[in-house]
This record gives sequence, C-alpha cells and structure tokens, in this order.
Amino acid sequence: MKKIDRSCKVRKNFHQAKWDEAIIFELSQKGERGILVPKAETKISEKVGDGISKLPKNMKRKTVLNLPEMSQNRVLRHYTRLSQETLGADVNVEIGQGTCTVKYSPKINDQLSRIPKMAELHPLQDESTVQGILQIMYETDLYLREVSGMDRITFQPGGGSQGVFTMASLVYAYYKEKGEENQRNEIITTIYSHPSDAAAPHVKGYKIVYIHPDENGYPDFEAFKAAVSDKTAAFFVANPEDTGVYNKNILKFTKLVHEHGGLCGYDQANANGLLGVTRAKEAGFDMCFFNLHKTFSTPHGCGGPAVGATGVLKHIEKYLPAPLVDYDGEKYYLNYEITNNPYSVGKIRSFNGVAQVVLKAYAWIRSLGPEGLYQVAKTAVLNNNYLFKKLMELPYVDAPYIKGKQRVEQVRYTLEKLYNETGVSTADVQRRMMDFGMHYWQSHHPYYIPEPMTLEPTETPSKADLDEYIETLKFIFNEAYTNPEIVKTAPHQSVCHYIDESGMDDPEKWAVTWRSYQKKFK
Repeated sequence: MKKIDRSCKVRKNFHQAKWDEAIIFELSQKGERGILVPKAETKISEKVGDGISKLPKNMKRKTVLNLPEMSQNRVLRHYTRLSQETLGADVNVEIGQGTCTVKYSPKINDQLSRIPKMAELHPLQDESTVQGILQIMYETDLYLREVSGMDRITFQPGGGSQGVFTMASLVYAYYKEKGEENQRNEIITTIYSHPSDAAAPHVKGYKIVYIHPDENGYPDFEAFKAAVSDKTAAFFVANPEDTGVYNKNILKFTKLVHEHGGLCGYDQANANGLLGVTRAKEAGFDMCFFNLHKTFSTPHGCGGPAVGATGVLKHIEKYLPAPLVDYDGEKYYLNYEITNNPYSVGKIRSFNGVAQVVLKAYAWIRSLGPEGLYQVAKTAVLNNNYLFKKLMELPYVDAPYIKGKQRVEQVRYTLEKLYNETGVSTADVQRRMMDFGMHYWQSHHPYYIPEPMTLEPTETPSKADLDEYIETLKFIFNEAYTNPEIVKTAPHQSVCHYIDESGMDDPEKWAVTWRSYQKKFK
C-alpha cells in the first residue's frame, strides 16, 4: 500500500461528506416509532385514569402535535450524517472563530454538564434541592469579582448582547433614581467596539454617539472630549477592539466621563488576552460583562445557550436584576432583597443564567487557577502575534493601524491588495478555506476596513496548527493569482457548492422554521 505523502501541510485531498440529507420532517413516516411506551399498570390507571381526561379543558390540544415519526436507527443516522456535514473545533483547526465558541473546551466539562443532576435541573426547584448549583454560581461570582475587580456579578443575561442591554438598563436605573434619565440620553461608543455596544443601548432608547479612530487606530481622544457632555449617560467600549489594538490610555477616557457625571461600561468579550493582566476596575469602569461562552470556555454552539455575566461596582449593585445568589453561612439561597429598591431593573430574563454554562466556566476556572488563567492570556497573545508576524510577511496581507507594534488576542487584517490585483475577495477566500477543511471567520462588523480578514487563534492551537492554517491561506492566495476562478467559485469539496446568497438580504425570502417555510413556499 502506498504511504500517504504528508510533506505538504495543505490538505489538498480533503473532501467533506455530503449526504443530501432531508429535513427531519420530510423523513417522517406515519406510524413509525422510536420508542414504544408501555401501558400504565392497572393500579396506576385506576388512580389517574388515562392521564388525559382529568386535564383541564383549556390545556388539551385540539389537534395532534405535528412531530416527525421515526425509528431510533433512522434518527441516529440522520443526526450522524448532519454531524459529518459540519466543520467545527473537534474536526478541524479553528482559528477564524477564535474565542467565539471554538477554543478548546475540555470534554470532561461537557460530561459534567450532562450528568442527570445537572441536565434535569428545573429553575423552579426548591432551593434546598439545588444547593450544589447555587454554590457553584456563588463561587463563580467570587472568581469573576477577582478577575474583574467588580463587587458583584449577575448571571441572568443570556449572552453578550444581553449583557450590554443589562448595562444600559443599569445606567437608566441609576439616573432615574437621580431624576436625570431624560437629560442623560446619550451613550458614547467607538466604531470598532462590537455592534451590540450601540444596538442594545439604542433598544433601551439611548442616542448613540460614535467615536472614530485616530490615525493610529486608537479612539480619537479629541473627538471624545468634544462628545462628552452633561447629556452623556455612559461610555460603552470594547478594549481591545476587534482590530486587536488595545487603548492604553483608557483610564483617561473613563476619568473624563466620570468628571462629567457619566458611567462607564466595559465590553469584555475580547478578554481572552487580558486574564490576569488588566482589570475593569483599575481601568476606571463602573460595570462590565464577560461572555462565559467565549473567554471561559463554555461553547454556546452557534447561538446559545450562553451567559453574559455582568459585574458592577458597589454603587451600581442595588440596581441589578434579581435574584442574586447568596450564602448565609449555612445554606445558599436566591436573594430577592434587591427588588425592594424601586429602581432595580427587576429582571433581564425569566431565570438566572444557564446553569450548565456556569458549571463549565466554574470547572474551567478551578482547573486552571490564577496562574493558569494568566497563562491562557500569555499563550493567546503569543499565538496571535506569531500568526500576525507570519501573515504580515505576505505581500498581499496588511493590517491597518499601529504599524510595527504587537496586537493583543486578534487582528483585523485587510486583503484589499489581493482584491485589487486579482478580484478575489475576502468572502471568496472564506469559502475556499472550506475546501481544505478550514474555517475562516466572516463577522467583520462594522465593515470599515476594506476586504477584512479577522483571525483570533486563542491559546488552543499548537505551532503546527498555526503553520497548517498559514500554509493553507498562502496556498489560496497563490491560487488567487494563478487560478482566481477556482477561488471565486469555491467551495468545491464541501457539503454545498457555491450558492446564491442574495436572498439573505430579502426578508420576503426568509423562512426560519419548517412551519414558516411551508407557509411561504409550499
């Protein structure tokens, strides 16, 4: 048998599985069952009847529930095939999506979250029956206080954007108590902060003031000085921003806001390179949020479940959503005392956090300890700057701002030169990467940098992984000059080939559920 030639790092012979798998509703066969539920024993039937007739009339369905009817082996086949049509951290080098779910998450933490005592928890259980998870929430709160310098953490927000919304709600509550909620109607953010830092406060009713970068890529302080006024409710910012540029003068910004009576909220979605290095408190922030599903290794699996753990200093604590988790020396309990404050934001969502996500973050923090968290930051920054140096050696890759200086945990590059010389865009490169079993992150919002390429390697990949990713990019860049059509028409060896995505911008063509698809197109 001929040995496979492994001298080239680029996986030229990769080909992903394609099953032409139908939607599970289309696989349904009337009467087919996966599980045959045994009839109730006589004594049980005598006690509760058929289990349905005693239900109140308004709780009974008028029509049969429309669920797929399938045998167990066909269900197993279906989901196994779908898993083979997916790229992800367990099958390929995931650099493009960085901390946004794809850094290595220990499998033992997944197993912990699936044990019956966790998987079968219900948020309405009596406190006495959930002492374990309450202890975990309480202690995770303490750990995040140490990481951030904040005085209290809530796990109620269901993700990063809801964490920003929580901060906007806290700001509103703070000024409402002072009678200044109408006067202070502006929130300042930077153009390279995450879009949620503007969107969520806008939902709360705030006017958004954007600060653009100066020639070095830092938020323009002169423009910032002009923007801050007695209308300023708060300053929300990510630091580092998605350019990978860290604003070392951030304290100057937060001091200025405080001098004008405003508050400061820190978007710490990019905290992976900062653990044990800097803290929100010392940078002058009154509040902050972390994405547990990013920095703290609890992957949300493309959209949820997640937790946007939000921390505040003492003077903001009384406005937090309820309940908080406390310990009285004997037992852990849900503390609703905060609802006695009429200016508390009340609730951000129905229940506290996603218990399994908090558990995984707790396990990850406990397994690493303070020095381990610091090492995560150092390795993530080292990996990023190795990738940065190697890519900047290529003539068709550039990165605007702070020339000659290092970045933190990620970089937003530009492929403008490649596009101008070949017509191959960053979106073409992204699709071509699939042909080699690679992922290339395509969220570069806002699109201010032409032909953006945002890469965040995290602490996870080895040097060999990084080199494989770099060699694959170089291979595609070379194709752009020698055979651009193969890049523009990619993917060729993935589950799907090139598809028309124009419908993505037309709500009339959207069908986000099987039911809406049937209504629109059947």
